[in-house]
Formats: sequence, C-alpha cells, structure tokens
Amino acid sequence: MPSICRFYGIVIYIYYREHQPSHFHAVYGEHEALISIDTLAILSGNLPPRALGLVMEWADIHKDELKKVWRQAMACRQLDKIEPLK
Repeated sequence: MPSICRFYGIVIYIYYREHQPSHFHAVYGEHEALISIDTLAILSGNLPPRALGLVMEWADIHKDELKKVWRQAMACRQLDKIEPLK
C-alpha cells in the first residue's frame, strides 16, 4: 500500500487508479476514513475525534500537495511523500 505520510500513529494512503472524487485514506489503528481532497469531507468510514482533527489540520495545510499526489497516482507514477504534521 502506497503510504504518503505518517504522523501520530496515523497513516495516509493514496491508491493508484482510484475512483473519483479525489480522496485519500487515513488509517488510525482499526479505524479508516476516506476523505475528499477538494472539500475535506468524510466520504466513508470514521476516525476517533482527536485523530480526525489532526488529519483535517494536516490535509488543510497540504491540500495542493495532495492534489499533486492524486494526479501522480492516477498516472501510475511514483508518489511524492508529504511532510507530517508537527
């Protein structure tokens, strides 16, 4: 699985040749959520409130980079890593 970032026990993935809309997967323990890159809305799944807040803060900071990595994934190119939340 192509992870693009890890922070505070949260792993962020973008899969190759995924379905629209553009989104990423955030995994924290046994929890997983699919989150829209454009709107930061939860498309499916769930995360504990604290983990979700961290993911949303990170995604807001790195929205342009997420869009770039999404395009890389759709073109089956190597995915850039994105800096973790500090």
